[in-house]
Amino acid sequence: MRLVEIFEAIPTLFLLLTFVAFFGRSLYMMMIIIGLTSWSGYARYVRAEFLKLRQQEYVQAAVASGLPLTSILFRHMLPNGVAPLLVAVSFGVASAILAEATLSFLGLGLVGEPSWGQMLDQAVKSSTFNWWMAAFPGGAIFFTVFAYNLIGEAFRDAIDPKLSRKAGVGS
Repeated sequence: MRLVEIFEAIPTLFLLLTFVAFFGRSLYMMMIIIGLTSWSGYARYVRAEFLKLRQQEYVQAAVASGLPLTSILFRHMLPNGVAPLLVAVSFGVASAILAEATLSFLGLGLVGEPSWGQMLDQAVKSSTFNWWMAAFPGGAIFFTVFAYNLIGEAFRDAIDPKLSRKAGVGS
């Protein structure tokens, strides 16, 4: 967990700005930096979820019945621990989209490539403010982020064993 805390101390946006300033603009470099700095939040989330699940009655019963650790982890804890993680992953994808749009809005995104952030920047820098120049790219960012959040919620609802038992699927 100390390695996770070290990675969490790195500010993603500042690191992105630094790499763009020194090494140029590359979408793949941005994706790698976002991925390297954001995995630590998921690691902490999974650890906390598994520590919470370890105290559940069904896990205690599985330990008491003498099941092997791999069976307890993969058959009992993992299906219950992955469902909330999917929602966090969808928020992560949404934050990566917002980070790229932020860099493009600041003028540090890819040059010559279309980006919603660049479109918003052009709307702000325009001599006369035209509402459609800001509304459509901003709406596209909003609806894309919203769609990823809904997809994460749908995955959680589909995979979560507790919800499927309440709906009568597992009975």
